[in-house]
Amino acid sequence: TCGALLGSIALALDQPPGTAAIIGLGLALSSTALVMQMLDERRELTTEHGRKSFAILLFQDLAIVPLLLLVAILAPTGEPITLATALPKIALAVAALAALVLTGRYLLDPAFRLLAKARMPEIMTASTLGLVIAAGLLMDLAGMSYALGAFIAGVMLSESSYRHEIEANVEPFRGLFLGLFFIAVGFSLDLRAVAANWQTIVIATPAIMALKAIAIYATGRINGGGHDVSARMGLALSQSGEFGFVLFAAAATAGVLEPSTASTLIAIVTVSMALSPLTARLEPALLSALAIKSIEENFDDAGGSVLIIGFGRFGQVASQPLFATGAAVTILDVNPDRVHEAERFGFRVHYGDGSRRDVLRAAGAAKAEVIIVSVNSKETANHIVALIGTEYPQAKLLVRSIDRRHSIELAHHNIVCIVRETFESALRLGEHALLNLGKSDNEASAITEDVRQRDRERLRQQIDGDIMSGRDRLYGVRVTPEPLVKKSTQNS
Repeated sequence: TCGALLGSIALALDQPPGTAAIIGLGLALSSTALVMQMLDERRELTTEHGRKSFAILLFQDLAIVPLLLLVAILAPTGEPITLATALPKIALAVAALAALVLTGRYLLDPAFRLLAKARMPEIMTASTLGLVIAAGLLMDLAGMSYALGAFIAGVMLSESSYRHEIEANVEPFRGLFLGLFFIAVGFSLDLRAVAANWQTIVIATPAIMALKAIAIYATGRINGGGHDVSARMGLALSQSGEFGFVLFAAAATAGVLEPSTASTLIAIVTVSMALSPLTARLEPALLSALAIKSIEENFDDAGGSVLIIGFGRFGQVASQPLFATGAAVTILDVNPDRVHEAERFGFRVHYGDGSRRDVLRAAGAAKAEVIIVSVNSKETANHIVALIGTEYPQAKLLVRSIDRRHSIELAHHNIVCIVRETFESALRLGEHALLNLGKSDNEASAITEDVRQRDRERLRQQIDGDIMSGRDRLYGVRVTPEPLVKKSTQNS
């Protein structure tokens, strides 16, 4: 919607259709770096407008691939395009993309497995950067852009089994690389063209931001979003983004945009990003009185001997024996509504994402004797367990698992205790059923303990074997499998 709206304005200003499409779609892209940082700082990543904004940003980041290909298609070649001249270029591009995909699918995990055995984060970081550079060079050799290669490398790394470790290693350099990126953009800016068009930039930037905010708000409402959610999305995504720099620079290099036009557009993107933090001041005037209040949180009183990550229905019950003995407990939860609700009942719950290294450090994970992971997401739990095992090995780790398969996955980590969230409660219900069938307390308790012990044995066999191991430890109505070939009867 934003691309069509802004592209139509560019078309009305006598830009060619192809150029107008690039201008409109480039300005429609929002800044993933700025918006994600802003949502993170305001602890709004898990809110409805935070999740929807992230979904839009993710789609826009994926859209840069076809947009860069569109630039290559629109680029003037100076010679007529024929099938004979186009086929070799297309074949080369497809071969380069296939090489990257196959590398990511079959070679990336084995290579990082070898690097992980060295237990030197520097080697893994250097290898990650080397992969990104190599992917960019390969795309350049195939006639495409470095940015496309770097983006595909990022997608490949996100699918790796070592993605969490890679992310943790690269995270300290993120701000530095982002700064270098903006420095490179600044070097590419034609200040004379900016000075000659400063009035256009001053007028166009707020107008474009207002149009984007209105279009995003309208789209949100049409798709069933409430007023507050849609308004916050519109304000958060109203600026243009860093991929606009990449797209406009590529378009200028390919001859799709005039250099002066590209410099003006890059200046508009820059000014809109600079104005982005100011849009938050418009929220009080646009939001209803029912808008969720922000959380002002600090970790000054954190640092207990027990750290609980996740204070949902499971974590709340798990905390009760600890509070009963007066243990020093620090609680983390990423849901702002739950933090406010717990506060109403007198619980001190710190808002924070327990899957982040800096949050764990601030919450006192380095001093904790016991860490309980009770989040309700398998992927999040696995990430937290891996991070704690690397950073805070002194803590005894107790983890809630989602199901049996999750317990098998967690068994390969250094965990003191793994508890399936439904096992004990279901076993207790079965014990009550025995009591109601006339069994004595001792009989019901003995039978329940036998089932519990059999389940432990079966789980150990599954860890060493596969999911089908240990079936003989299960009680149940046995069914005799039917033969694959029915026995024929012969008449004597």
